[in-house]
Amino acid sequence: MEAVVSVLESEGVDTVFGIPGAAILPLYAALQNSSIRHITVRHEEGGTHAADGWARVTGNVGVCIGTSGPAGTNMITGLYTALADSIPMICVTGQAMTSKLHQEAFQAVDIVEIARPVTKWAVQLKEPAQAPWVFREAFRRARSGRPGPVLIDLPIDVQRGLCLYDPDVDAPLPVEVPQPLPRAVTAAMDLLEGARRPIILAGGGVIGAEACDELRALAEHLQIPVQVTLMGKGAFPEDHPLFAGMAGIQTQTRWGNAAFLESDLVLAVGARFGDRHTGDLDVYRRGRKFVHVDIDPLQIGRVFQPDLGVVGHARPVLAALRDEARRRSEPRQAGKWVRKVGELRGTLGRRDDFDDVPIKPPRVFKEINDYFPRDTTFVTAIGLYQIWSGQFQTTYLPRRYLVCGQAGPLGWEVPAAMGVKLAHPERQVVAVVGDYSFQFLMEEVAVAAQYRIPFVIVMINNEYLGLIRQAEIPYDMNYAVDLHYGEGGIDHVKAMEAFGCPARRVELPGDIRGALAWASAEAARERLPVLVEVMVEREANAAMGPSLEAIKEFEPLPELITADWSD
Repeated sequence: MEAVVSVLESEGVDTVFGIPGAAILPLYAALQNSSIRHITVRHEEGGTHAADGWARVTGNVGVCIGTSGPAGTNMITGLYTALADSIPMICVTGQAMTSKLHQEAFQAVDIVEIARPVTKWAVQLKEPAQAPWVFREAFRRARSGRPGPVLIDLPIDVQRGLCLYDPDVDAPLPVEVPQPLPRAVTAAMDLLEGARRPIILAGGGVIGAEACDELRALAEHLQIPVQVTLMGKGAFPEDHPLFAGMAGIQTQTRWGNAAFLESDLVLAVGARFGDRHTGDLDVYRRGRKFVHVDIDPLQIGRVFQPDLGVVGHARPVLAALRDEARRRSEPRQAGKWVRKVGELRGTLGRRDDFDDVPIKPPRVFKEINDYFPRDTTFVTAIGLYQIWSGQFQTTYLPRRYLVCGQAGPLGWEVPAAMGVKLAHPERQVVAVVGDYSFQFLMEEVAVAAQYRIPFVIVMINNEYLGLIRQAEIPYDMNYAVDLHYGEGGIDHVKAMEAFGCPARRVELPGDIRGALAWASAEAARERLPVLVEVMVEREANAAMGPSLEAIKEFEPLPELITADWSD
C-alpha cells in the first residue's frame, strides 16, 4: 500500500475522499505518512461526488476510498455519474480475504461485477506485486480517450502483502492524444466554407480537452456563431458577440433554439447529442448537415449518422481547423448571419426582472448573475432549478459551471462543491440546489463544517418535487410531491444551524441581493458553508416540450425567421 500511495502522489493527487473501514485500513495506514490530505465524508456516495467535483475543476483524476461491502455499492451512483459525464475518477474499495470470497464472508460482495457497467475498467488486485502497476494503468485508463471512472478492489490480504517498488524509476504512463487525419480536417473545412449559416456546437469535451482557446480562435477567424451544450457551458464566453445561446428542450435559450433551427451546418466538437439537447431528431436534423468531432470513435454515429465524422482529441482538431482556416483566408468580418444571431439574442430573451411575491425563479437567477463575479464557480444538479439555471445563468470561463448532466443524481451539489473548494480554495464557489436535492446528501454539510470548507448554498425552494409534479400533470395526479413545512417538510435554516452553519430564508425579491452578500461575507469570515433559502412560487414550471418545435414561441417575429440572413 505504500507503493500505491507513492503512485497517487506522483499522479498529482493531493486530496482524497472516503470513509475508513476494517477492510481498507492497510491503505489508510500508508496514507498517514504521505502528503495526501484525506477528507472523511459521511456517505460514500458523497465521497464520489466530492472526488468528481475535484476532478472537474482540476482536470486531474479524483479519488474516493471506502471499505468492503456497502461502501462499494454506495459508490455506484457516483461511478455512473462520472462515466456519463466523462469525468476521470478512481474508486478504491477494500475487500474480504481472497480465501473467503466464495464463502459469503462478512461484507464480501463482488463489487467488480457490480461496477463493470458503470466504469471504464473494474479490477480486483490479485497479487501484491501488481499494486503499483494496476494503479498506474488505472490513471492511464481514466484519462485516456473519453475520460471516465475506474474501480479497484483490494482484498485485505493483498493489501498486507509486500512488493518491490522504486518510485525513482517510475512515472505516470503516457496518455495518447489522438491527432485528426489531415484529409478529415480538409473535408470539415470544405463543409464549413460551403455553408451559409454554420454554427459550432461546443460540448463538454472541449472543456475536458482544454481546447477553449482554439475554439475561440477558430470561431473568430471564420466569424461563426458558437453554441454550447449544458456540459459545455463555459467553453465560450456568453457575452461574446459570437455566442449563439443553447439549443434544447429544457436547458436552452429561446434565441438559441431559433438560431439553431436557422443553421445549415453544425460543427459539433466533444458533444454526444444527448436527448435533452436534441429533442426530436427529425426536427433537430432537418435542413442541416453535421460534422461530428469526438475523441471516441464509438460516439460517432451512436445517436445519428453525421455527414462527416472526425476522430481526434478536441484540442488538436480545433487547432488544425484554425490553422487550415488561416491558411485559406484572412480573418473574416461579421456578416449577415452573425448579425441575425445577435438580433435574435436581442429580441427573444426571457424576462427575469419580476417583482412578484411569491418570488418567480427567473428573478433569483438575475440576482445571482448580477451579484457574483465572472470567475465564480457554480455547481448544480437536476430538477426544475437546474433547468432554470441552464436557461438563465450566464457563464464566461471553463470549469466554472459544473453540472451532473446525464445521470442527474439528486444530492450531488454539496459534496461536489466541497471538492471544488478544496481544489481551488481561492475561488468563490456557489452551489445552486433544490430543497429536495439538498436533503439527499445534506449530511455532507457536516463535513464542510468540520473541515472549514466555505461556500455559498443558494436553495430554490418551491416546497414541491417540482419537476415530478410537472411531469405528473398529463396523468392528472399529484402523488406525494408536497414538501412544505406544514406537512412535515424540513426547516432548512434550522437544519443548517444544527450543523453549526449560518442560514437565512428570503421571501421578498428585493431581499435576495442582500442575502447573497451576507452569505458570501459569512462564508469567508466563518470558513463555513452558508445557506440562502429563497422561497419561490410553487406552480412555476420550466420548458419541457417534446422537441425543438419551440419555434412556435417565435410567431410574433416572423420577419426574423423568414428573412434571408445568409451571406
